[in-house]
Amino acid sequence: MTHKFINQIEPGEGINDIYLVKDPILRSTTRGDLYIAMFLSDRTGQLNGRMWQATETIYRALPKPGFVHVQGRSELYQDNLQIIVNSIQPIDPGKVSIEDFLAHTDKDTKQLFEEVKKMMEGIGNLQLKAIVGEFLSDKNLMDKFCEAPGGMKLHHDYIGGLLEHTHNMLQVATVILPLYPQVQADLVLAGIFLHDMGKTEELTYDMAFSYTDSGQLIGHIAQTLVMVNRKADALAAKGTQIDRHILDALSHIILSHHGEYEFGSPKLPATPEAFMVYYIDDLDAKLNQVASAIDSELGDSNWTQWKNALQTRLYRKRIE
Repeated sequence: MTHKFINQIEPGEGINDIYLVKDPILRSTTRGDLYIAMFLSDRTGQLNGRMWQATETIYRALPKPGFVHVQGRSELYQDNLQIIVNSIQPIDPGKVSIEDFLAHTDKDTKQLFEEVKKMMEGIGNLQLKAIVGEFLSDKNLMDKFCEAPGGMKLHHDYIGGLLEHTHNMLQVATVILPLYPQVQADLVLAGIFLHDMGKTEELTYDMAFSYTDSGQLIGHIAQTLVMVNRKADALAAKGTQIDRHILDALSHIILSHHGEYEFGSPKLPATPEAFMVYYIDDLDAKLNQVASAIDSELGDSNWTQWKNALQTRLYRKRIE
C-alpha cells in the first residue's frame, strides 16, 4: 500500500496507514473518560492525534516513540487538521522504510561538508586551526555532525540540519566579515563551526528526534564546551598548547551564542565575535522557522495560523 504522507492529508479523509507516534499522553476528559493525545508524523510533518474511549492497556502498548498502524479519520478542529484515531497497533520497525519517516535536508551533505572544510582552511590563527583540525580529523564525530538535526522542533529539525545550519552561518560570516575589520574573523569562523557541536551528543535520531539522557541532563552548550576542552587537552598531550585567552575567547562564543538568559544562554555576548555569532545564528534559525512554517501551512490563505514560537502569523503571498 502506498504511504499517505502527512502533507497530503485533507480534512474528512479516512486514515488507514503507518505513522510515527511521538509523545503519547493518557488524559481524562471532564467526565472522567480516558483518551490519548499524541503526535502522528512522517518526514513531511506531523499532526495532532486523538484517540477517544482509550484504555490504559492501549496506552501502555504504544511505543514512545515508534511506528504504529492507525485507522481513523482526519478532521479540522479550530482550523487545525488532526487525526481522530479509532484503532492503533504497534508495528515492527523492521517492516517500515525509515526514509519515509525522518525528514532530510534537500542539500548534498557531502558537498556541504567539503565546503565547510574549505572555509575552515581560511582560519589563520594556528592554535584555532589546530582545535578545528582536531574536530575535523575525528571521523566518527564528523559523521554524526553531518547527520544530526539542527534541533528538535524550532529550526533545521531534519537529518543533516546541523550541517546545513552551520554551513549557512559560515557563508553569511564570510560575506559580512570584511565589513567589520575590528571583528576577529578566525574566532568567528571557529566559533560558528563549533557552536552547536554538542548537538551530536544531545540529540538522538535513529527512529525519531529526541533527547539523549546526557542531552537532557547537560544540554548541547555545556557538552560543546566539554568537547572543546577535551580536544585542547588532546592537543596539549601531543605538544600543541592552546593559550588560555584563546580558549576563553572561543569558549565565550559557545557559552553566549543563544544571546539571552531566557533562551538558555549561560552568558551574554561580551565580545564583538560573540555578538556576530549570536546574531548570525539567530538569523539563520529564524528564517528557517519562517520558511518551514509557510511551506507547511495547509490551505491557500494569504496568512498562516498563529505561530507561537515566532509570536505572529506569517504573510504568505509573494510578489510576482
